[in-house]
Amino acid sequence: MTATIAFIAHDNQKTDLANLVDRYKSVFSRYHLIATESTGDFIEQTTGLNVEKVLPGTIGGDTQIAARLISGNVLAVFFPVDPLYAKSDEPPLQPILRLCFLYNIPLATNLATGEAIAVSLARTTVAHLIFNPVSGKGNSEEDLEAIESILGSQMHLHVHLTTPENSAQELAKKAIARKPDLIIASGGDGTVSAVAEAVVNTDIPLGIVPRGTANAFAAALGIGPAITPIRSACEIILAGKTRLVDAARCGDRPMVLLAGIGYEAETVEKADREAKNRWGALAYIMAGWQQLDEQQLFEVEIDIDGTLKQFQAGAITIANAAPPTSILAQGMGEASFNDGLLEVIILTSSNKRQAIATMISMLGAALLKSPSQREDVIGLRARRVQV
Repeated sequence: MTATIAFIAHDNQKTDLANLVDRYKSVFSRYHLIATESTGDFIEQTTGLNVEKVLPGTIGGDTQIAARLISGNVLAVFFPVDPLYAKSDEPPLQPILRLCFLYNIPLATNLATGEAIAVSLARTTVAHLIFNPVSGKGNSEEDLEAIESILGSQMHLHVHLTTPENSAQELAKKAIARKPDLIIASGGDGTVSAVAEAVVNTDIPLGIVPRGTANAFAAALGIGPAITPIRSACEIILAGKTRLVDAARCGDRPMVLLAGIGYEAETVEKADREAKNRWGALAYIMAGWQQLDEQQLFEVEIDIDGTLKQFQAGAITIANAAPPTSILAQGMGEASFNDGLLEVIILTSSNKRQAIATMISMLGAALLKSPSQREDVIGLRARRVQV
């Protein structure tokens, strides 16, 4: 489901059409281009853009493009014709004209109308949606239809579905190469984090339509639960509301949310996809309760901005951003996503009873936005941490 622009041209118009595309190369590079064979060759040779080529217009290529018009993904058709000297075997305008009329598709039949459409395209927001169909417990087809309905009416939306072979990060990288105005991630925290990894340092805004189990990153940014969460998130995107967000680097990978060692990491691993599909967010609570019976203290050495410290810890959370529901990141009262610092929370509770009391205290700290006063909670802020 990619926004497409189609090209057909009579022989005497091919060079002028290719030159028009070249003048607006930065605009057309953001779309999928399809053309009859020789017209596509002219455009590729003149502009260097990639063009999907169908059969020559003289033997049915125009009919193949007509079929694409019916599919609903074609945004505009460029079909400059030669009204005076067209050859008898060149494709006729009438079938394409009829379909453009029926499906309300802009049609350029000369260079002037082509220029007008190109200018209009230059002023239109182009967004790429990276959509994970297995996220959350909802109906992914209905979710996607809702997103396309809300966003597609006000921007040109290219949709990419993640698969086992096509990760969210790889799809995002390919989308970024098309120089869009906006990248949108729809899925859980894994999907959003993977897309964010690709978007970091590109100056391309990242929109989020949360559909996962926890949706911690969206919640940290204030894209929280609503009666109609998909519509609410889409309306934020359409309103153009942006916030500057820190990003950290964990090893060789960007990190926008948090990293956990010990209790939290083990809990997340126990709450697998099967459990989340069955129990939703409750899967994390059940896994966490089970982990309390198994958790042991471990020796840890931490270098915090050049100062070396040693602890016996049951859990370490290093947070760039975290909502109140990410309890183990709340030892400082709030994890700020735009202060240039990481929150480092170290829990040293030695038994299950202490651990439960500690988490209750940290939940209170998050609600009151004030640091926990418990001795078994160590909270620090730093720009660089090595564990």
